[in-house]
Amino acid sequence: MQNKSERYIPLIVTVGQVVIFPYYIVWLKEVSFSYTLFAWLFATFSFAAAWGYRFFQSRGEKPRSFITSVYVAMGVVYIVVGYWKLPIEYLPYVALMTQIVLGFLQGYFRAWHTKQRSYHVHAINHYLIVGVIMIGLSFMKVVSPSIFLTVFGAILCMCGIWEVVRSFDFKMMK
Repeated sequence: MQNKSERYIPLIVTVGQVVIFPYYIVWLKEVSFSYTLFAWLFATFSFAAAWGYRFFQSRGEKPRSFITSVYVAMGVVYIVVGYWKLPIEYLPYVALMTQIVLGFLQGYFRAWHTKQRSYHVHAINHYLIVGVIMIGLSFMKVVSPSIFLTVFGAILCMCGIWEVVRSFDFKMMK
């Protein structure tokens, strides 16, 4: 029997990514100087996601320990994006690096998630939960996308840390 964090953390990550996506788009549009740059940054994200997906597939079935690093890394990226206050001339370069890292991690996570037994149940629950959350968020006044990005990043980091703590073998300590 799977424990609850194995069943629910991937669902939290995938739902959170869809819910946070509009706020991330607003941030990305703010750092893009033109629609062309915005489109190129999204193309970069897509190529990096394909690379991450392919990287997971080429590794085969490995122990799940690396997925906790993916959660934490995605969380750190969102937190950093939420806190960045750089001069405007550096923002496109920072956004490019963010798109590459986030795209790769997203592709890797998707490839890993589709291999999980609970993936088909998650797919159904994902659409239902995202719909309810987006209706709820539509009634909130958005102060800044960075607040939502930072909060979601912290949630991802907590999920990763929880998985590490949960999988740590305390019997070896005795």
